[in-house]
Amino acid sequence: MSSDVRTVTLPYETRRIDLADGTHRTVLEIGEGEPFLLIHGLSGTHGHWGVPFLERLVAAGRRIITVNHVGVAGSSRSREQFSIVDLADAQAAALDALGIDSPVDVFGISMGGMTAQELALRHPARVRSLVLGCTTAGGAAATWMAQSDMEGLVTALQSGDAGAALRASWGINVSRSFADSRDDRYEEFVEATTAHRVTLRILSEQMQAIVGHDTADRLGQITVPTTVVHGTEDLLLPYPNGLKVVEAIPDATLETFDGAGHLFFWEDPERAARIALETSARAD
Repeated sequence: MSSDVRTVTLPYETRRIDLADGTHRTVLEIGEGEPFLLIHGLSGTHGHWGVPFLERLVAAGRRIITVNHVGVAGSSRSREQFSIVDLADAQAAALDALGIDSPVDVFGISMGGMTAQELALRHPARVRSLVLGCTTAGGAAATWMAQSDMEGLVTALQSGDAGAALRASWGINVSRSFADSRDDRYEEFVEATTAHRVTLRILSEQMQAIVGHDTADRLGQITVPTTVVHGTEDLLLPYPNGLKVVEAIPDATLETFDGAGHLFFWEDPERAARIALETSARAD
């Protein structure tokens, strides 16, 4: 992308849409043009895409749609434990509610990447192209977070020190060099995180859904242009997960972000947006 990207105003204001099952979701829509569905991950909200990544897609003439998961940022709360399949079905239902009938480009990260996998498998007519970022096929194919990293994060989250918890969350999501050098992006991360806090109940339910996720034996059914993206310093879902996913999807391509952590699109939003647009172009 060129360096003269048009600056756009992203107010992060959502609107409510009602789904056919009687529940509702809050949705962020910005920009005009062909829709690009962004599906965020564990504990994430519409604000966690980061301004630089979003503004590049908007400046490229795309309509960005990101639907908050059940119980998140004003969306209906869950009455029972949900699965990744349920999250995928809700994304399809949201497209219905938005009046979008044609296939859309999809960019899913982490738990949202798992959701995007199930969306492509269960609702193939909905998906035009697919970017699977920092995610896993689950099951026996998964490489999970190191125990030491998990213990450090849990300790910080349970410390009662909000500042320490935020710093730990930031540090586990991005590379050490980025965490140490980009206080401006940390401030944006804090703002997004504190604007719509995800409850411990929803976080627990999301983690249970992730544990039950397993598409390893079905990813070969995906036929749309697909790009798998992963940072080599990803601590939450380590890099081998991306290698397993790209091996399982016919003709999928791999984009490696050397030295980047889990939120690769925060560390290099220009390249992440370019990959999204190039994957979309492969479906033309």
